[in-house]
Amino acid sequence: MAKKPKAPLATPTDLKSNSAMNVADSLNGILADSFALYFKTKNFHWHVSGPHFRDYHLMLDDQAAQILATTDVIAERVRKTGNVTLRSVGDIARRQSIKDNDADFVSADDMLKELRDDNLTLVAKLREAKDIVDEAKDNATSGILDEWTDQAEERAWFLFETARNG
Repeated sequence: MAKKPKAPLATPTDLKSNSAMNVADSLNGILADSFALYFKTKNFHWHVSGPHFRDYHLMLDDQAAQILATTDVIAERVRKTGNVTLRSVGDIARRQSIKDNDADFVSADDMLKELRDDNLTLVAKLREAKDIVDEAKDNATSGILDEWTDQAEERAWFLFETARNG
């Protein structure tokens, strides 16, 4: 039986191929970090304990939902540039810069501080991407990056304020 030829994913774009590839690489890194941050946030949501359980549990669930909501939009921006996006958990693991936390126990304060730092790491990646997409003249991605940056900054702020003692 003859093999079927592979159909190319040739999504039309007016971005130059090198620029489009740079945008896609940057967005795929952000997508990997978003999935890593989503899963860590859900992990901490599931395992938080202590006197502020209900408040932390609900806040982390809200933040996880906000992070997950960005993932499809990020992947679709990559496709709109004529490139391919992440395809597996292994692909995420190879690209993520946000570190996993597989500890058996993490205190609620340490959870909040770690997630705050991770959201600030994501903010830095989003700002790096902003420079790349602006250089590529990818106005659509540039505008969306502003929104994602604001969301990550807000999550970091809430985590910071919630973790303050006094």
